Amino acid sequence: MLRVPEAATFLGISVAYLNALRCKGGGPVFVRMGRAVAYHPDDLEKWLADKRRTSTSDRGAAK
Repeated sequence: MLRVPEAATFLGISVAYLNALRCKGGGPVFVRMGRAVAYHPDDLEKWLADKRRTSTSDRGAAK
């Protein structure tokens, strides 16, 4: 399990952006343990894979 700073580094985004995604939705799956938040590397990889696109106009699969 990766804490927020390590997960943000893994994803190549800022801690602030990862925190915002967690609050607003749309970010990777996370686990809350008391006040601590952690991410499983497999969930981070899946979230990144879901963000893959072939062009800037590609919005991904409809959900």
